[in-house]
Amino acid sequence: MRQKRRSVFYFPLIIGFCSLLGGLYGPRVEVASAANEDDLKNTIKAFTRIYSVVEENFADKVSPDKTVFKGAIPGMLRTLDPHSNFFDPRDFQVLREDQKGHYFGVGMHVAERNRKTIVIAPFPGSPAYRAGLRPGDVILVVNDKPTDNLNVTEVADLLKGPRGTPVQIVVSREGSDKPLTFNVIRDEISRKSVEDALWIRPGIAYLDIQQFNETTSPELEENLKRLGEANIKGLILDLRNNPGGLLNEGVAVADRFLRKDQTIVSHRGRASAEKPYVARRGNRGHEYPIIVLVDRYSASAAEIVAGALQDHDRAWILGENTFGKGLVQTVFPLNDNTGLALTTAKYYTPSGRLIQRDYSHTSFLDYYNHKDLETKNPLDVKMTDSGRTVYGGGGISPDEKYSTPKANKFQIQLSSKAAFFNFTKRYFGTHEAKLPANWAPDIAIMNDFHGYLLKEGFNFTEAEFAENVDWMKRFLRREMYVTAFNVDEARRIMVETDPVIEKAIDSLSKAKALLENAKKMIAQRTSK
Repeated sequence: MRQKRRSVFYFPLIIGFCSLLGGLYGPRVEVASAANEDDLKNTIKAFTRIYSVVEENFADKVSPDKTVFKGAIPGMLRTLDPHSNFFDPRDFQVLREDQKGHYFGVGMHVAERNRKTIVIAPFPGSPAYRAGLRPGDVILVVNDKPTDNLNVTEVADLLKGPRGTPVQIVVSREGSDKPLTFNVIRDEISRKSVEDALWIRPGIAYLDIQQFNETTSPELEENLKRLGEANIKGLILDLRNNPGGLLNEGVAVADRFLRKDQTIVSHRGRASAEKPYVARRGNRGHEYPIIVLVDRYSASAAEIVAGALQDHDRAWILGENTFGKGLVQTVFPLNDNTGLALTTAKYYTPSGRLIQRDYSHTSFLDYYNHKDLETKNPLDVKMTDSGRTVYGGGGISPDEKYSTPKANKFQIQLSSKAAFFNFTKRYFGTHEAKLPANWAPDIAIMNDFHGYLLKEGFNFTEAEFAENVDWMKRFLRREMYVTAFNVDEARRIMVETDPVIEKAIDSLSKAKALLENAKKMIAQRTSK
């Protein structure tokens, strides 16, 4: 069971990869085949002959699912582009759950550690949270089925089920001599795409959109209403690590911050005419300065929002060059609960930029690793509303470059070996899973942590430990909040201490100046 992201969560790499693989989904359309009928028939005959030879003569029994659905079809799609993709029944189910923003189960994030499935965190208010499951619990049995030979996906599937049905979960827990049994009633589990907005300074709001699914724009509206939009003097809109999602939801989010009738995005393809999307409702007079945070993993729908706000000089973009995905996939449901995500169009920002990175001369591995953050197409030069130069071909280039400082050797070692998670699990194995409000690690906790690192064989000097005390306190506090409170409280701690967000607050004056200058230039242009 997956929940995205950021420093509060550890999540499987494959999920993030699949998110970027699909990324931006437009409305379902039927695409007429333009292939020559005779060529198509001959190709199908050749494939059938090859498959027959393989089936009759291969050393082992051939599985059609493996050779066709996991081999031939994905292989065919890989010759097209990096984002067209075939979904088997399991992947297609996960895709639909992501798009809908909910599923039925117990509500916790699980992952594989040392060939065991463990609880990373129950979601606040979920059946798992109410039952008392904790981070670090090792899942041994689900409904009398041992998990020894099951992978994390199989265990997650056992935990899911119809609303109102019971599931018994047996776990081992640090500090407990015997396995613990929890009887949980499954319920609807919402996957928030918009985390609860926070006030990070008087008048300055922080809003984090993690992906774009069917509930994103209503969640955005709900958060702005809860804060009281009239009270907002500046907004930090966080799109870091956002892999995208539904096109119409990206459009709806951009609509919320632009003026009515401003263009948000347009797309066109071989089988579809150009279709522009414009702001239908607009910002209703709320024109506070906005900082949009992006990084190399902000993709597709996230780039639509960032590109629209940048092209209209509505927001100051801060961070790294975004992923550079300017392709729209249409999802075609197929037989046997499978699906096909096929690239059917390219999208363009309001200024006319195609931000898709070139993938014709690189491997898909290098394409997804995205190490070159300075890519741009010098022939795709456009202007924002106020006349600033912007480029296509390399994602959305921020107005102000900023990257989180790289981790040092000591930090990498602790993070890669899950030092904070494992210490927290051990600590609460002998202590009550509670902490006082606004708790922070003190000298005693840091001494305990130091002893734990030595006992577990971590390699460091006393100087390295001393130099990284503040960094360790931040992440240790976060991890211990997950168990003592919940992941939402842990997230709040990370937001309040995030150096990128601190930089964004400092840059709000630039966003305000940009907004005012754009208004002046547009007014001058229209008065002539």
